[in-house]
Amino acid sequence: MEESDFNLNKQNIDSASRIVASMERITQAFRVLLWQESKMYGLNPTQVQVMIFLHYHQPDMRRVSYLAAEFNLTKATISDTVKSLEQKKLIKKVSDTDDSRSYQIALTAKGKRIAAKASLFSSAIYQPIKMMPLPVQEILLDNLLSVIEHLRNTGLVSIQRMCTSCIYYHLAEGDKMRYCSLLGQKLKVTEIRIDCPEHLTKAE
Repeated sequence: MEESDFNLNKQNIDSASRIVASMERITQAFRVLLWQESKMYGLNPTQVQVMIFLHYHQPDMRRVSYLAAEFNLTKATISDTVKSLEQKKLIKKVSDTDDSRSYQIALTAKGKRIAAKASLFSSAIYQPIKMMPLPVQEILLDNLLSVIEHLRNTGLVSIQRMCTSCIYYHLAEGDKMRYCSLLGQKLKVTEIRIDCPEHLTKAE
């Protein structure tokens, strides 16, 4: 029978379990920080996350169906979120010129101000990471990218726009070198993007 990563007996002898438990603690911190930020504006965490996403992503991603997949929520839940934000005059619906039945979602001027401020909620987690020596940051980033890629391959992460799942990304020189054919250059670990606006998903 498989033992839980939260079983202290397993944690004490298994480094991987301690890493999982550590990541869960960081997740808790993210939730607390996001909740605190949300309360400042009379919003809930999902509403704030949606606003931040709208603020930093291109128009073709600002649709209910895309947001539902992005946050792994139902279209009904996202529709309710959009309706609430619209009532608070933080977003507006923009009709699609090609399809009158479809619309994109855009932040209002007030929504943009709140989204920009709220997006700084993660600074308390950024600070200790930024203080790490750059080689340590590179190792941490490289390993986290591998974890995210594995989660994508198993279907736990529905949408991600990382270099490793992009048609422009290639491995060369015996899989030792990362290369972007769009940029026409080699990529260092620190140049691998988590969320690239030019991302095109590889065919599975």
